Amino acid sequence: MLDINKIRAISLDLDDTLWPIWPTIAKAEAALDAWLLKHAVATRTLLSDLEKRHLIREQVEHDNPQLAHDVASLRKEAIRSALRLAGDDESMTDVAFGVFMDVRHEVEFYEDSLESLQYLAGRLPLIALSNGNADLGRIGVSHLFSGALAAGKFGVGKPDIRIFQAAADMAGAPLESILHVGDDASLDVLGAHAAGMKTAWVNRGDHPWTHDVLPDLQITNLHELCALFKQAPA
Repeated sequence: MLDINKIRAISLDLDDTLWPIWPTIAKAEAALDAWLLKHAVATRTLLSDLEKRHLIREQVEHDNPQLAHDVASLRKEAIRSALRLAGDDESMTDVAFGVFMDVRHEVEFYEDSLESLQYLAGRLPLIALSNGNADLGRIGVSHLFSGALAAGKFGVGKPDIRIFQAAADMAGAPLESILHVGDDASLDVLGAHAAGMKTAWVNRGDHPWTHDVLPDLQITNLHELCALFKQAPA
C-alpha cells in the first residue's frame, strides 16, 4: 500500500496523462498537410496515400535504429524522406517540421490537469518524464516543474531504468521515495516499478489491468492524487 507521507517527489508522464495526445497530433499533421499543399504539392500528394505515408515512416525507423527513442527526429527524417521521394526541395524540411511542432504544442489539458499541477507543485518537486517531444516552456507550464527529461534528448526512454534514475537525481531524492505517475501500463508503471519507484496508474479510460505487478495506486484523474496528499500532513 502506498504511504503518501514517504513520497518526496513526483515524476510525471505528459502525453495522455496531462493531455490527450492523438487529437493534437492529428491537428499538427493537418497543419503540415496544409503547408505542404502550398509549398510542396508533390509531397502532399505522396503523403495523401496513407499506406505510403506509413511505409515512409517504417523505412525511416528501419534505417535509423539509433533514433528509436527520439520521436521528434524520426518525424523530421520522415518529412525529409517524403520531400526527397516526391522530388521536392529537401531544404524545406526544417520549416515543414517547425509547422508541425508549432501545432503539436497547442495541447488541450484534461480538465483536472492544470489545477492539480499547481497544487502538487506547491507540495513536492515535479519532474516531467516523457518519451514524447513536448516542450513545457512552449506549452506554458515549465514554471510548475523542477526539471524535465525527454527521451529524445536524454538518449533512452522509458522503461529504461536510466531515465528513471536521472529523474531521481534531478529531484534530489532516492528512487524509492518518488512516485511516478503515468497512463502507460508498461512504460510508466512496470518501468518505474522495476527502477524502484512507487507508481500511480492514471486510468482515464476504465481499462483492465493485465499485468502481474500491480501499481501502488490507480486513479482516474489527478484530482484523486491531490486528494490523497491533502489528507496527509504537509
